[in-house]
Amino acid sequence: MINRISKKIFLMEKALDACWINNEVISNNIANAETPGYKRFRVYFEESLNERQNKFKISSLHKNPKFLPIGRDKPLPRDIMITRDYSTSMRKDGNNVDIDVENAELAKNSLKYNMLAQQLAEELSMIKQAINEGR
Repeated sequence: MINRISKKIFLMEKALDACWINNEVISNNIANAETPGYKRFRVYFEESLNERQNKFKISSLHKNPKFLPIGRDKPLPRDIMITRDYSTSMRKDGNNVDIDVENAELAKNSLKYNMLAQQLAEELSMIKQAINEGR
């Protein structure tokens, strides 16, 4: 029982981390919507978590000085992968950021984050209640 609870909490924490990173990546895309040659980034979490892959790919988010960095100084968790979309271009200057799509993704991601945070808080509250009643 305890192992199942800790796995559930661990999974929720990882999902919250992924949503936070996704928020940073989407914000980075929005900040660079007018930067010529910029290609949008995308976060993959659910797919890699399901496959339990131990690898991830990070493109140069911070290395190009003409792109605005949105900061992560610590390494990504193993199940979160950031990729760069080179397949499309929205404009003649090579930029492929669609601001409407990014804003919709940001709103969706915010809702997901808030839902996960609420679920985690409820789970921890139930654990606290069980501990207090066990005394």
